[in-house]
Amino acid sequence: MNVKTAKKLLREEIWKQLEVQGFARFPFPCFGRIPNFAGSDIAAEGVRHLKEWKEAKVVFAGPDFAQQKVRECALRDAKTLVMASPKLKHGYVVVNPAAVKGLEDFASTIRGAFRYGKTVSAQEIPKPDLIVEGSVAVDNQGNRLGKGGGYGDLEIKTSKGIFGPIPVISTVHDIQVVEAVPFEEKDEKVSIIVTPTRIVRISS
Repeated sequence: MNVKTAKKLLREEIWKQLEVQGFARFPFPCFGRIPNFAGSDIAAEGVRHLKEWKEAKVVFAGPDFAQQKVRECALRDAKTLVMASPKLKHGYVVVNPAAVKGLEDFASTIRGAFRYGKTVSAQEIPKPDLIVEGSVAVDNQGNRLGKGGGYGDLEIKTSKGIFGPIPVISTVHDIQVVEAVPFEEKDEKVSIIVTPTRIVRISS
């Protein structure tokens, strides 16, 4: 079986299990998406306890629903939020936490970020101290499987290409952590996995 087929089968299995076991959350269906999952808010709180989070002044996050709480926490913790626009159609949005005090919940949504943030190109974003991406599946070696569009990889690659090495966190449900994710050389890895129940640091 080639890698692309193996990836497709694993995605479909994860999406199916999230729905069958009742762990999928709005928006539905979770098929074809970076899935939102039960306990995504707990995973976001877990991220807040990390040394890397506490030291970060600028947090880069993907636009998916499962990471909305992470984006909200960034603003509440007075961190500049850099959010990729969906499918990178409109570049990146930078939200200043001082400009959205009391509005962090809405400002962390796609609509809110566009309303209160500033749209910029990749070259104009401030240097992120931390990247938080969603995944369909991850493994204990740090391999990450997205939804198949390549946008998560591109977001990570662009930031690292401009600024150099940056820690990459993925927040997922426990059943999204699998024994092995099929991967190709071009695929970006994560350095920390945070689920509602545990934190996994990938040894380099």
